[in-house]
Formats: sequence, C-alpha cells, structure tokens
Amino acid sequence: MSYSDSNSDQPSPATRLYNPYQDLHLPSQTLYHLPTSPEFLFTEESLRQRRSWGENLTFYTGSAYLTASLAGGGSGFFSALRSFEPTDTLKLKVNRILNSSGHSGRIWGNRVGIAGLIYAMMESGIVAVTDRDDVWSSVAAGLGTGAVCRAARGVRSAAVAGALGGLAAGAVVAGKQALKRYAMI
Repeated sequence: MSYSDSNSDQPSPATRLYNPYQDLHLPSQTLYHLPTSPEFLFTEESLRQRRSWGENLTFYTGSAYLTASLAGGGSGFFSALRSFEPTDTLKLKVNRILNSSGHSGRIWGNRVGIAGLIYAMMESGIVAVTDRDDVWSSVAAGLGTGAVCRAARGVRSAAVAGALGGLAAGAVVAGKQALKRYAMI
C-alpha cells in the first residue's frame, strides 16, 4: 500500500471497501438462523435424551437446597414475627428477623439438599445399571432415598420413609408427565 498525504478516512473514488460476504450471494438474514436443538458430535449422544449424572447431581441438589432454603427462610421470618416483644427497637426486630430466617433457611436447605443429593445418586445409579430412564427408575430412586435417609432410626422407619419417598417421586414424575401432556410446556 502506498502512503497517502490525505488525512481523511474516506476511500478515494477509485477504491472500494472490502466486503467479505460479497461472493456468498446470501441474504444477511440467513446467516443468523441458528439451530435451536443441540448439535452432537456422535450419534450415540443424540439418541440419549437425558441429563448426565453430573447434571443430575447438580440439578437435584441445587433445586432441593434452594427451595428448602426459601421455605425455611419464610418459616424463620414468621417465627421471628411471633417472638417480637413490645420493648424491641426497630434494629432489634430486623436483627431478629434476619437471624431467624437465615438460621431456619440454612437448616432446611442443608437437610433437603442432602436428600436431593442422595436421590440424584440413586437415580443416576439405577439409570446406569438398567439403561432405562422411566417412571420406575424415579420411583425406585425415591424409595431408596427415603430408606437411606431414615436408616439410622431403624428398619421400620426406613421402610415407611422409603414408601413415602417412592410415592413422592412417583407423584412428581406423574405430575410432570401431566403438565407435558395437558399444559403443552
């Protein structure tokens, strides 16, 4: 390129700006139509329509912890409101609400988060062994989770908790299927 004495950034009439898309002959709108479904490198990945065990673990543990923390925080909030005394100042009331909400939220979140962790491990293990991801895998994982969570309190307590866990998991999966079918989500 030659040196030009002119300080203007305008091209001279004999030159034109470079357009990298000039030879494609495509409208610019088609360049940005991206696929909405994921693109897989291997066909085996495209056939599997479920989360991996790591995604399962993160999803169930995180959603259980978050939901229980919010519920526990709400419970702590109302507990703090009931414990107000007439002589409390505004600072003391706010402090009591924050302490009670945080304490209850942590306790509930940790307890239910651990149950979500155990459920995720059970479901991922069952799916890996049976190579099926269906309603019965979820029910079996719920049954196992309930039994493991209450195993320290005895066989009878573990059996009752296992049955309740299996029923709860079945109800959640059935509710999810009903939402997919009737609400078209």
